[in-house]
Amino acid sequence: MKLFYSISFLTVFAVLSSCSSTQKIETLKPEPDDATPLVYDSSPSFINLPITVKLSDIENQTNALLNGLIYEDKNIEDDDIEMKIWKQGPIKIQNDPANPNKKIKTILPLKANIKYRIGTKKLGVELYDVREFNLNGTITLSSETILSNWKLTTKTQFKSLDWNESPTMTVFGKNMPITYLINPAVSIFKNEIEKTIDETIEKSMDFKPNVMQAVEKISTPFQMSDTYESWLRIVPIEIYSTNAKLKNDSFLLDMGMKCNMETIVGKKPESKFNSNKIVLKPVAKIPNQISANIAAISSYVDASKIMTQNFAGQEFGSGNKKITVKNVAIWHKEGKMVIALDVLGYINGTLYLNGFPKYNPQTKEIFFDQLDYVLDTKSRLMRTASWLAQGYIIKKMEESCRYSIQPNLEEGKKSMASYLKNYSPMPGVFVNGKMEDIQFDKIQLTNQAIIAFIKINGTVNVAVNGLK
Repeated sequence: MKLFYSISFLTVFAVLSSCSSTQKIETLKPEPDDATPLVYDSSPSFINLPITVKLSDIENQTNALLNGLIYEDKNIEDDDIEMKIWKQGPIKIQNDPANPNKKIKTILPLKANIKYRIGTKKLGVELYDVREFNLNGTITLSSETILSNWKLTTKTQFKSLDWNESPTMTVFGKNMPITYLINPAVSIFKNEIEKTIDETIEKSMDFKPNVMQAVEKISTPFQMSDTYESWLRIVPIEIYSTNAKLKNDSFLLDMGMKCNMETIVGKKPESKFNSNKIVLKPVAKIPNQISANIAAISSYVDASKIMTQNFAGQEFGSGNKKITVKNVAIWHKEGKMVIALDVLGYINGTLYLNGFPKYNPQTKEIFFDQLDYVLDTKSRLMRTASWLAQGYIIKKMEESCRYSIQPNLEEGKKSMASYLKNYSPMPGVFVNGKMEDIQFDKIQLTNQAIIAFIKINGTVNVAVNGLK
């Protein structure tokens, strides 16, 4: 009798224990496809960058290069002329009112010392007389301008000379006024002045290094969202430019860039800028709209983190048959996404689901269509926990097996807008513009990430003002 009661008690205890204790489920893991480098089909973006270059910047650069003695010719033997020219004050460069929006006018205060040799050499005897002229005045020049391939070149012509002091000539060691003689003699040195101005402007106005430096700055990945750890990376492919036009106090140059644009979720990516691989092309016309195709790359590791957060605090099941999801991992296998759910509660173990990633344009979410347990998981649940395999629980889980890229898009749009509001990638260069709404294009799977392709239209303007 005592044995009977003892056996009965143990039986009841075992039954009660089985009702309240957890069950371990061991399922076969669907192994991911072989990992390969992240490769995806990207559509190039075309960004228009109309650039404004102020005449004041050309003036500043010219003044920086021309100081003090700006020209010297010490050899009197070749052409009977020896010459020194000094800049006496700041050079002024402005739109030429005589040829507005076609030529620039340069005003150059200068001082010149010219030695002019007159004479001949006969029978081995040199009969020379060297005359020395001293000039102090302001020269006005007019230049045709061409700004092509980011380099400004000029063709300068001497226009006038206004004397600050009467020109003098040294005679017997004394300076004698010779205004009536010197004006015809100005042709002696005007060609040298024209040449000096042209060479200086060409040397100081090569904008290619500045353009490449600005493009390198723009190509540095910047963070769009701290919460979602998303980064925008621009990879230049080709850069285009038109010939510049002079308008009022500025040169207007249309520049465009063909590039790949990527949004990467996770740690900060490296810049892919390589000036040696960028092709520079002159073109006749560039459209004035941005057409940006951005690849929003969500690695499976980072997408898993977001989905794990979605499951936080949720229970699935009813009564004493409940589970919670503690961790989510996803990967790619044969065109589908595998979703691994580590669960605790009435069932302990890992449940494997699979489905096709889709995009909901209304909610701007990536979700998984036709979500179901993989075959091995489903068969084991039917034997041990059929309640968990029921359709309504799958549907409830499906609600958390998604993640919104809308915050990414909105944060990205907001962050990009800040880069289009007087953003200065380098001293003297300012970027402004506007964007239209972001539009979803398509989803592509790789072995390492889900890639959502989106399109953005807008405008961008770049002003060069106070260039150093």
